[in-house]
Amino acid sequence: MSRILALTRKEFIHLRNDWWLPAFMLLGGLMELVMVAWVTSRPITNLPILVVDYDRSAASREVVTALENTGTFDLRGYADETAVKDAIVRGDINAAVVIPPDFSEQMVNPQDRPQLAVILNGAESIPATEALRSVQGVAYNLNTALVVERLHLPPEQFAGFDFSLRVWFNEALKDAFYTVPAEFGLMLEFVVLLFAALAFTRERELGTLEQLLVMPFSSLELILGKAIPVLAIAYSDFLLMLILIRYVFHLPLRGSLALLLVVAFGYMLVELGKGMVISVVSHTQHQAFLLVMLVGMTDFMFTGYAAPVEGMPVALQWLANLVPAHHWLTILRGVLLKGAGISVLWPNLLGLLVLGIIILTFSLRFVRRALD
Repeated sequence: MSRILALTRKEFIHLRNDWWLPAFMLLGGLMELVMVAWVTSRPITNLPILVVDYDRSAASREVVTALENTGTFDLRGYADETAVKDAIVRGDINAAVVIPPDFSEQMVNPQDRPQLAVILNGAESIPATEALRSVQGVAYNLNTALVVERLHLPPEQFAGFDFSLRVWFNEALKDAFYTVPAEFGLMLEFVVLLFAALAFTRERELGTLEQLLVMPFSSLELILGKAIPVLAIAYSDFLLMLILIRYVFHLPLRGSLALLLVVAFGYMLVELGKGMVISVVSHTQHQAFLLVMLVGMTDFMFTGYAAPVEGMPVALQWLANLVPAHHWLTILRGVLLKGAGISVLWPNLLGLLVLGIIILTFSLRFVRRALD
């Protein structure tokens, strides 16, 4: 134990001298999480829009006013279709509405069906989707008012089929409730992987690995001496990010905090094993960094962050069960948002445990053999 503590002390002294590395680990993940949380916690507003009004009537002005009142759009003025096309190609606007010349006449004629042409910038799918929702809401309200007027019914007597909506776990359907836990989980993975991957690679690049190997340390003592600082800094980063998303961005913590803290430590052990393997097979820190990005981005595709795992082919869904980050992100969302416990999350807990045992056993044997 004294030799392990001596190695751990040596690592912390080295980190104090190379202060940029722990600073990058702590602040880099925090800043990434802050940016993602800040962007996704705000509603999409002020999307630039142009209007092509061939009618120029009270009815067309009513449509434009309704679009502005949604709060989604920022009217940049009126233009012709050529100017709209150029503006969309340049990326100056996200949407355009074309009002036909006989729009007001169609609104008052019971035999006509008024129509609007809406152009969306599909190259930016998220703003385009939000713009589409707002336009559909405006069109629905205008259509309802038109039908009521043509039927000569009092508005309170006009009723049709409707549904009762109840949203669980994310009542306001905020994007932040989906993106922030995912970013939180991925930042923890990258911090542990990168820090662990540089453990022996840094020594090799500085020419001090051979000095460590000739000292009276066993390979297990070397591994533990390198692992303790990684876990200490990574766990501190995890606690800082948890406090940030809970008290700054007000994400709920509906489940057991103790369960989350224990599972997070176990998950860090799994990623530590992967990082140690990368560390002994890499010859330079640059190579280790590239391998970390390769492993991390591969895990990213199977976490459900970029695309739901349920929508993948069955073979890829089975493959996702072999990725520890997939189980970790499911557990994280379950504890934070759903208040789920062991009785619900046990399949993912079991999967993470089995994968952890396999990965840690392999990485320990591989790293010890490489050091010996």
